[in-house]
Amino acid sequence: MAVAGIISLIIVLVIVILIIALIASGIFVVPQQQAFVIERFGKFRKVELAGIHLKIPFVDRIATKTNMRVNQLNVKLETKTLDNVFVTVVASTQFRVDPNNVATAYYELRDPAGQLRSYVEDALRSAIPALSLDDAFAKKDDVAADVQKTVGGEMAKFGFTVVKTLITAIDPSPAVKTAMDSINAAQREKEATRQRADAQRIQIETQATADAEKTRLQGEGQANYRREIANGIVDQIKSLQAVGMNIADVNNVVLFNQYLDVMRSLSESGNAKTVVLPASTPGGYQQLFDEVTKAMVTSNEVNETK
Repeated sequence: MAVAGIISLIIVLVIVILIIALIASGIFVVPQQQAFVIERFGKFRKVELAGIHLKIPFVDRIATKTNMRVNQLNVKLETKTLDNVFVTVVASTQFRVDPNNVATAYYELRDPAGQLRSYVEDALRSAIPALSLDDAFAKKDDVAADVQKTVGGEMAKFGFTVVKTLITAIDPSPAVKTAMDSINAAQREKEATRQRADAQRIQIETQATADAEKTRLQGEGQANYRREIANGIVDQIKSLQAVGMNIADVNNVVLFNQYLDVMRSLSESGNAKTVVLPASTPGGYQQLFDEVTKAMVTSNEVNETK
């Protein structure tokens, strides 16, 4: 009797353990940013999102655990532009499973990354050859938007959402890069030469204007100087006439003063050369006076004859 009781107790415990294990196998937890596809006898039944859920043991099974986070696919391919320049294009595409189409994403595509790569490569081969090299660089954001629109529309049919597509690099061949650098250097040198020529022209014009102004001011100064000398001579003549001297004596005095001024200027000049003068200064002056007077008389006679 005691043995039978023990056996009955063991059987009960086994049954309880089996029931607990059966219940436990029917409970499952879906982590955040994941989705479980549940099948019943091999047929799709439902999609369970984050949280605790129940399934019928031995009837329902978890077919797949889908990650809902964003994935990134890098695509690198070589193509040519409209002006026949071969370039290597690198594109980065971010995609994820559409939460509303988890079952479609699981059952329709076996290799989502491979399918997405094919679509991106096809879109790039259609977009880049329609642009020149310069336009490909300038419009790479537009190219990325077109690729995302095209690829996004195709992948949406299979339950995937294309979040963002970026053209991260457009690399021509090394020979093309060298040629582009040479062209840019030549253009910059051309602009620098033009700027230097403009600066030199402005400098020449400014210098010419300054020289012209200097000459004008020198001429005005020289004219004013001579005018003042003439005015001084006139004042001197008037002063001598006022004390009763006749015009001949006045001219003699004025010429003598001019003679002395010239001699003083010659002696004080730093550039003066050796000047040979008569030993007798008054006699030298008298000879100068006679020659000047004779020249003036001769000039008057010639004018009267004409």
